[in-house]
Amino acid sequence: MEILVATGKLAENTVRFSVVDNADVLVLDIEVAAFLTPHRLLSELKKQQKKYDVIFVPGLCSGDFSLVAEELGCKIYLGPKHAYDLSNVLRFVGEMEFSLEVPACELLTDVWRDIALETLAEIEKDAEPIMMLGSVKLGGGSRMKVMAEVVDATGFGEDELSGRIASFIKKGADIIDLGASLTASPDDIRRAVRTAREVSTVPISIDTLEPALIRAALEEGVDLVLSLNSSNIDAVAGEVAGADVAAVVIPDAGEGFESLVANIDAARSAGISNIIADPVLDPIGHGITGSIVRYSRFHGKYPDIPVFFGVGNVTELIDADSVGVNATLCGIAVDVGSCILFTPEFSEKTRGTISELNTAASMMILAKERGSSPKDLGIDLLRLKEKRRRPEVEVPEKHVVAQKFAGWTLDPLGPFRIGISADDNGGVIVAQHEKATIVGKSARDIMDTIMRMELISKVDHASYLGCELEKAEIALRLGRSYSQDDDI
Repeated sequence: MEILVATGKLAENTVRFSVVDNADVLVLDIEVAAFLTPHRLLSELKKQQKKYDVIFVPGLCSGDFSLVAEELGCKIYLGPKHAYDLSNVLRFVGEMEFSLEVPACELLTDVWRDIALETLAEIEKDAEPIMMLGSVKLGGGSRMKVMAEVVDATGFGEDELSGRIASFIKKGADIIDLGASLTASPDDIRRAVRTAREVSTVPISIDTLEPALIRAALEEGVDLVLSLNSSNIDAVAGEVAGADVAAVVIPDAGEGFESLVANIDAARSAGISNIIADPVLDPIGHGITGSIVRYSRFHGKYPDIPVFFGVGNVTELIDADSVGVNATLCGIAVDVGSCILFTPEFSEKTRGTISELNTAASMMILAKERGSSPKDLGIDLLRLKEKRRRPEVEVPEKHVVAQKFAGWTLDPLGPFRIGISADDNGGVIVAQHEKATIVGKSARDIMDTIMRMELISKVDHASYLGCELEKAEIALRLGRSYSQDDDI
């Protein structure tokens, strides 16, 4: 198959480096490749002696090249937005249909992701679990499941609790854990469980050591009791066994491996068959390495017992972005046979952890399936950094050093007040003017609307406003707060 890549002068070196010998390169007499027009391309190609089967034009071209393709009797596609990505695109020529409307890099992103999601669905379908928690598979080659705790669930009103549960499920929670407050009564537990049942079909767990509260939750039909140790096994084991629900067994306070094993034996002797073990993940600075060793030791000795992994013990107690921490912890968790990843997503710094853990768990099972490291999978947790750095420009010898303009005056049409309103759907940017309030998710859309409504008259005001709107959009995407005129 004969392939041609058309480009401009500025991108020539990058294009030739990227395509190597996989395609011919046509450099047109234009500086910026994106300015290539159908007429210019057709004129140049008519001079060529060679016929091509496929021609890629720059991904940012906006013209209609369909008539050119028809006249030349070949296929013309939009290439990637960045010439550096051409090598990845050319690998798929002949294997997939590219487009004249969507840049190739965007199409491939979807293809790689679709393949990953299809593989995940097949893995989950074929997995033979160690245990079923309702309709949720635990272990046996299935994806690690995310348990999201609603902290102090018994202290919420029904509407607020319903909203919190729905939000967690939307983010990717496979199991909902209801945290009981220190002052919770059995009636509070019953109300919380009933509310959870009304708004969700996922398994429900109760999080308390108090026997009376565990009994109340069992009466309402919870699927999982969190947690049992020597302080309460004798008191509630009969009810747990009779209800045939699962129970997370933990070591006694301050104890380790031997205590966990002893408590599991006691639970079994009392008739509890569906046991999940929690060796307890200690926070960084408080013995995390020893606890990971404990996990590894337990899974090595008892590979058929599902393992509970308390990610929140680490993420809530470290001032670091949760994305990388969660990915790393998931890699450790899958190595030690974990089936459940537990997080309260309680503090602002851990907002988004449910989604991050869900993605990380998917990455780990894909990597395991492919026998590879968790990279180049079609899904990732790259949020602030990138896999490949795009080519940069060189600073010319003659240039002007930018300086802040201090002589601004108020726009005669009035000022704007910029803010954001965050929610579980990502939130919106809010631009308030005396004549209108404009709301949207995109800084570009809001700025275009402002221009169309003629609410701005000064260039310096437009420049300032564009910068602030973009900062607000970045804040929304990163889940950060925003304050006008402050750095993110």
